[in-house]
Amino acid sequence: MSWVKAIAQINEGEIIPIDGKTVRHSYDQGKKKGAIHMVSAWASQNRLVLGQVKVDEKSNEITAIPQLLKVLEIKGCIVTIDAMGAQKEIAKQIIERGGDYVLSLKGNQSNIHEDVEQLFKWGQKTHFRDMPHEFHRTVDGGHGRIEIRRYWLLDGVEHLIDGLRWPGLKRVGMVESERRLPGKEPTIECRYYLVSLDGNVERFAQSVRSHWGIENQLHWVLDVAFNEDASRIRKDHAPENFALIRHIAVNLLRQDNSTKVGLKAKRLKAGWNNDYLSTILAA
Repeated sequence: MSWVKAIAQINEGEIIPIDGKTVRHSYDQGKKKGAIHMVSAWASQNRLVLGQVKVDEKSNEITAIPQLLKVLEIKGCIVTIDAMGAQKEIAKQIIERGGDYVLSLKGNQSNIHEDVEQLFKWGQKTHFRDMPHEFHRTVDGGHGRIEIRRYWLLDGVEHLIDGLRWPGLKRVGMVESERRLPGKEPTIECRYYLVSLDGNVERFAQSVRSHWGIENQLHWVLDVAFNEDASRIRKDHAPENFALIRHIAVNLLRQDNSTKVGLKAKRLKAGWNNDYLSTILAA
């Protein structure tokens, strides 16, 4: 982590998604050892892994995320976490360390999730009349596919069930994703969020999109460029150590701008060319 700080500056306003990934083939049936699960923090602007923690075998991400937050510099940054990490203590920790949060809501927080869902349904029914809000809309497409995303931020969290018990909570957000494919009926999916930001729906939209991006920019790369899911390394601490090494390798390869190819091709080139390898290792 000290090395990451030395090679890249995390600017104020950086969006830091925190998400977990299971190294699927690291299990050991003979020793009744399950596959390891790593929780990583990702700097979306710099496209770097900032840190990682292995989830204890008899625990889950709720206990691993606070350990990771303790060692991250998040002052002035926006931390995004999926529904598993939507916990009051995690929200408190982010606020106390000078950050903001965008936390996804699902059924694990049933009371406030249902309350937020009903609030937005009423807002849509009344066209948000007399409800202070911000709205943003994006349209993306390609190969006949059209994706329309609508983002809302609502004030008035003091009226929510348990709303005042969430440290730093200032807004609730909703994202309505509409997907259109040729010859098929459109599909619509809604997701809800707890937000500590002072308004700015465009920033909220960017934070949500950045969290989705960790799948493509980190987890997908680990599987495709490093074949992580196929790795059968499983003895003692080796799975965790190699997961850490892969994260370091991703950061090193991302720093290189001399070759305009993907990470998998860069990795192969580093194996073939010692001069290029030396350049990569020098960061």
